[in-house]
Parts: sequence; structure tokens; C-alpha cells
Amino acid sequence: MSVMVRRILDANFNRAGEALRVLEDYARLGRSDGELAGDFKSLRHDLAAALRQFGPLDLILARDTLHDPGVGLTGRLEWARSDIQELLSANAQRLSQALRVLEETGKLVSPAAAAAIKTMRYRAYTLEQRLLRLAAAGGSFERVRLYVLLTAARCRRSWEETLEAILAGGADAVQLREKELPDAELLSRAETLVKRCRPSGALAIINDRLDIALAAGAQGVHLGQHDLPCAAARKIAGADFIIGVSTEHLPQAQAAVRDGASYVAVGAMFASSTKSKPHLAGPAYAEAVIQARWPVPAVAIGGITPENIGQLRAVGITTVAVSSAVIAADDPQAVCRRLREALGPHATSDSAPGAG
Repeated sequence: MSVMVRRILDANFNRAGEALRVLEDYARLGRSDGELAGDFKSLRHDLAAALRQFGPLDLILARDTLHDPGVGLTGRLEWARSDIQELLSANAQRLSQALRVLEETGKLVSPAAAAAIKTMRYRAYTLEQRLLRLAAAGGSFERVRLYVLLTAARCRRSWEETLEAILAGGADAVQLREKELPDAELLSRAETLVKRCRPSGALAIINDRLDIALAAGAQGVHLGQHDLPCAAARKIAGADFIIGVSTEHLPQAQAAVRDGASYVAVGAMFASSTKSKPHLAGPAYAEAVIQARWPVPAVAIGGITPENIGQLRAVGITTVAVSSAVIAADDPQAVCRRLREALGPHATSDSAPGAG
């Protein structure tokens, strides 16, 4: 093996290992995702096993950092990262490029080792997608505390008047939940929701229908367990779009987080007149999700009122989704204010369990 080949292999094994460590540490320490961190660790160990096939000491002895012309070559953008996604993307690209160089150069020495590195490269592509999807999750939804579900048939006033009262009462997000409307009417109502939410800064979210949400310019969609899968919705809508997923037990919540959900709705907490639920997950389920410390908000839903919200605050919930208690009230604005007061100050992302 020539000195040239050894130097190329040495540099790219170093590049790949360094990039892997950045990505692994973000998954483990930044997002507390043990499964993803474990997959990065496994890839890192396999890379170390591949290195042993090329003689690590021989590669190190061929190293000549003092005379390497690339040491002083630094691009203008190398010292700037606008956000965590850009940082992760840069290191994921560094990893895949290094693996490609190792694969091609390795063919000169060991075709079998080169084939193994090719497999690692494809694994890295998949892990990159999972990690960036995780980094994009949460986003603008993390500031939401009071989330109101709006269904015209359950409103005491007109749905437009109810919406104005909700926004005046301080709702951070409003979900349009209409199961029976024709598509054209649903789109028109969704466009109205988006327009009226904009001045207050509230998020406009559409239940079930990703197509309507995108067409109306809404910030997000909420999906049930039998709707379009979250991973498919994320592929269509992109990284910045809010996607919420209804869950009733931990495996569903874990799958939603893995598939790129921006938040998980946990419920039902209490008996509700809005939606019949044969099974009540209850506050114990909310507490289990909080304790899992997943990197997206947990939104408690189902039968929540100003009177029982304290049970949810006691287990660490900081965001609630409410429907009938607000929209069926004589004074939706006043109920929203009571709910916000009962929620108390919003904990910071550093101190709130499960808030990312």
C-alpha cells in the first residue's frame, strides 16, 4: 500500500469518525434518543473494525500534518452555522463524503473492506434522515401552551365569533376539526382560520387533512392513528411543517417521535363529550410520556377543564388541547384565560421534562 493511499485512508477515517461523534452526541445528549444514538455508535464501531483491516498504525505513520496543504485551507462558511440543522447537515455530509472516499480508495487494497464501507455509507444516509427529522421536530410548536380544537357544531356561538373569542383569550394554536364538510367548504374555512390567526401569532392547524392544510397555508396538520402516517406526511410537507399525532400508549408515542412528529397528543385524559373513548389513558399516561423525555412537546387532550387541569400540571404537562370546555362555553374568551392562568408560567425548554 503506497504512502499516498495510506494518507488518503487515514484522513478519511478521521473525518468519518469525527463526524460520527458529532451526530451521535447530538442524538444522545441533545435529543436523549437512545435508539438513534445506539445506531450511530454501532456505525462508529463498524468503522473502527474496517480501519483495523487497513492497519491503523501504518496509516498513522504515513500522516504528515505539518506538510499537508489542506490544513490551512478553510472555507468562509466553515466557521458559521446558522442553526443546529445546518450543523448536523454539514457533519452528515462530511461523513458520507469520507465514507465514499474510503470505499473508492479501499478498492485498491481490499475489495471486501470497500464493500463493507459501501454498506456503512447507505446506513449513514438513513441515519442522517432520521436525525434531521428529529432535529426539525417541535419547532415553532414548542411555545404552545393552550391549544383549542374548533368544531362549528359544538360552538355555542357562530364558529367565527368563537374563533375570535379563542384568540382574544390567548390561545396559542387553533385546530380546525371538521370531519363532515365538503372539501371546498373545508378549504374555505381553513383559509379563514389561517387569516384570522395570523394577527395574533396563533398557529393554524388542520385536523386529518394534510392536503387542505398545505393548500390553505396552515402551519400544521394533526393526524390520528388511522390517518396518513406521520413519516409519509413529513416527506410531503417538509421539515418545518408542524405535524401532531394522537397517541394512547407509549409505543404509539415513541413511533410518532421517531417518524418526525412535532408534538404528540396524549389522551384521553378524562371523559369527554367531544369524542367517545372506551379507554381513558389518564394522567398516568401523560406522566409516562413526560418521564420518557422525548424531544417534542406532549400535549394532554380529552375532557380537560380549568377544574381538572391541576392534575396534569402535577405530572409535568405544560401544554393542553381543549375543545368543548372552551367552544361550548357562554364566554370562550374567559375560559381560555382561566386555562392559561391554571397552566401557570411556561417552563423553559431546559427545565421542562419532555419539552425538548
